[in-house]
Amino acid sequence: MKKYLSFFKMRLMAGLQYRTAALAGLSTQFIWGGMEVLIYRVLWNAHPERFPMGIEALSSYIWLQQAFLTLFAMWNWERDIIESVKTGAVAYELTRPADLYGMWMARSMALRLSRWLLRAAPVIVLGCLIPAPYGLRLRVSPAVFALFLLSSALMLTVVCAYSLFVYALTFHLTDPNGVMVLSTAAADLLGGGIVPLPFLPAGLRRIAELSPFGAMQNVPLRIFGGDIAGVEIAEAMGLQVLWSAVLISVGYALMRAGIRRVSLAGG
Repeated sequence: MKKYLSFFKMRLMAGLQYRTAALAGLSTQFIWGGMEVLIYRVLWNAHPERFPMGIEALSSYIWLQQAFLTLFAMWNWERDIIESVKTGAVAYELTRPADLYGMWMARSMALRLSRWLLRAAPVIVLGCLIPAPYGLRLRVSPAVFALFLLSSALMLTVVCAYSLFVYALTFHLTDPNGVMVLSTAAADLLGGGIVPLPFLPAGLRRIAELSPFGAMQNVPLRIFGGDIAGVEIAEAMGLQVLWSAVLISVGYALMRAGIRRVSLAGG
C-alpha cells in the first residue's frame, strides 16, 4: 500500500504544477455555469410547475457541477495510458514491483484530484457570491454535508474504476477510440452532464439512476441540493458502493487477462 500512496503523492504534486491551464479553464467554467443558470431560469419563469427540481437546488447543482467537473468528467481520458497499451510500451510498467491496476488507479485519482484542487475553490466562491436563487446554496446541515463528502469520494471511485475498465478494454481492442466516444456520450447523458437526471423521461431516468453513470455526479450534487434526501440517500450511496465493487472487479479481471496476452506476445 505504501508504494501506491507514494505514487499517488507524486502524481498529485505533478498535476498541481499546471496552474496556468487551470486558470484558463476557470473562465470557461464561470461563463458556462452562468449561462446554464440563466437558461434554466428563463424556462422556470415560463413553466415553474413542470420543473422536477426547485430553482435553488438546480442552481446549486449547476455551480457544484462546474466546481467538481474535473473529478467526474469522462472526457478527461489519459491518452498516454491508451498509447502505452497500443504501442506495447506498457511492458515497461509491468517491470515495476507493483500491481498495474493499483498504479493506474492511484494515477487516475491523483490526476483528477490535482485538477480539482486548482479549480474548485474559485468556482465555489463565485457561486456563493451570486444572489439567490442564481447562486450556490450553502444552507445544509452538518449531517447532509458529511454525506455529500462521502458520496463525492464514492463518486470519484466509480469514475476512476470506470475509466480503468475502459483502459483495460484497450488490451483487447484494435482501436479503443469508438469505445471512448460512446463511453463519454453515455456518461454525459445518463450521468446528469447534459441535464440533471430528474429532467429525463421517467423510464430513461430510472435506467440512468440504476446505471454506473447515475452513481457519478448525479448523487453527491443532488444530495447537497436537497433533491435526494432521507432513505433515497442510502439507496443512492448503496448503488455507488455496488458499482464501485463491480467495476473494480470486472476491470481488474479484464486487465489481468490483457496482461497475460501481452506477456505471451512478448515471449
